[in-house]
Amino acid sequence: MSEQIDICDIYDSTTSLVDGCRLAVKMKHSDDWPLAEILSTKEVNGVRMYYVHYIDYNKRLDEWVTEDRLDTRNVQYPRKDGSCVSAAGFNTPKRPQVGVVITSSRPSSPINVDLSTEVPSLNVTFNQVEHKKISRRKKLTYIQDNENSRLLYIAFFKIKISGGYHKDGNIGKFRSYYMLEITSFITSMVRLPLATKQESSESSPLFITGPRQTGSMAVHNDDIITRMKNIEMIVLGRHRIRPWYFSPYPQVFTKLPCIYICEFCLKTRRSETALYNHRRKCTLRHPPGNEIYRKDTISFFEIDGRKNKIYAQNLCLLAKLFLDHKTLYYDTDPFMFYIMTEYDEVGFHIVGYFSKEKESTEDYNVACILTMPPYQRKGYGRLLIEFSYELTKFEGKTGSPEKPLSDLGLLSYRSYWAQTILDILVTVKPTEDNEKPQITINEICELTSIKKEDVVSTLQNLNLINYYKGQYIISINRETVANHIAAMEKRKLRIEPKCLHWTPKDWSKRNKW
Repeated sequence: MSEQIDICDIYDSTTSLVDGCRLAVKMKHSDDWPLAEILSTKEVNGVRMYYVHYIDYNKRLDEWVTEDRLDTRNVQYPRKDGSCVSAAGFNTPKRPQVGVVITSSRPSSPINVDLSTEVPSLNVTFNQVEHKKISRRKKLTYIQDNENSRLLYIAFFKIKISGGYHKDGNIGKFRSYYMLEITSFITSMVRLPLATKQESSESSPLFITGPRQTGSMAVHNDDIITRMKNIEMIVLGRHRIRPWYFSPYPQVFTKLPCIYICEFCLKTRRSETALYNHRRKCTLRHPPGNEIYRKDTISFFEIDGRKNKIYAQNLCLLAKLFLDHKTLYYDTDPFMFYIMTEYDEVGFHIVGYFSKEKESTEDYNVACILTMPPYQRKGYGRLLIEFSYELTKFEGKTGSPEKPLSDLGLLSYRSYWAQTILDILVTVKPTEDNEKPQITINEICELTSIKKEDVVSTLQNLNLINYYKGQYIISINRETVANHIAAMEKRKLRIEPKCLHWTPKDWSKRNKW
């Protein structure tokens, strides 16, 4: 009688987890165990870490976790078509039944196994299998489906072998082809990358610990790399900020626990000492460019992306740490940047910014907009939006932000649109011939410089558009008016048009920016 399989010994180990696996993970500072996807793994001082993305959560919550925060009782392995297949519970696996029909992407029996390429040795998990001497009950089959990956099927089954074969000392190395008749259920299936000749000669582990980065924007796997945060911490002025997303900083900075950024010129340094030495030489105490607005301690500076290219590029790199929905371009010439700062005795500290195209065919008045995390939830984001529309009023146009908006940006814009439109509706006065005030959507657009599509969508969200006697009318009740007045009383930061000293430029008449 053959030796019984100790399945728990095999599946209790997390070494079978690969990139793309989905399982329950305990969130930081919470008792929730949402479903998460493993994007990469690494070892730090002998401790294996897993970089996970929580499904249906924002990417800013992605983090490195240890094994004790993983629930390996139900793991979904990646499949060839990009979906996941659930494996049996690792701690309580069910014994496979004989005669179950297999409905998967694996070819039906008989199977022609392609063993033309040498199979790497298998790490701890399959060494345990070899130690248990269960080769007759457990077969490992590789099927090369493309140039970049193989599908590894791990199955417990009874087999009927037709033909002979010669087996080497290493698992998975056979010297002849054979036929298998499978009569059991496949318990797991994973996708593994093919090792290059250099990798196979230098190291033998089958599971890759993480994507190799040959540069900040490596082209061999942009999707995986850009899904992972590459900067752990930044120091900007008196603030220490943990980034939310990937930003293509040079690779030398991605290996550091913290990077230091000059808050005036936005140049990056590797250490606090290097930043101190830089500050002694840096003469800037405000963003380069023209100061076009000042009220109390709030100032706005206008920067041309062509004239101040280095600063604009550094600003884009910094902003990308907190913006996930935008693509970073190093060509900043077609853009103008408007930096909002807060002044004290040290200088003008960056609070946020927005950029806009010099020439926009879609009438966009904002390309990217960001309030730095230390200044969020203080009204600065709405002030940035209000300032962008004030510039649009000076141009005599209507504008709209470039789509798509981030989740926080969408909330900020909807709130600004609602308050601005309600402010118009509340203050409009009736004409002599009518008892009730009247206003059209086009008039709202002219007064606010908000594009017509945004005005209509806002009125619909507020349920202010009604169909009455064959036409659409705008109606507002007393409760909505009371709530609006209470909200406006709490709003302390506002843009004063008389403090703006700015002349619009007609970029279409210029041969060069």
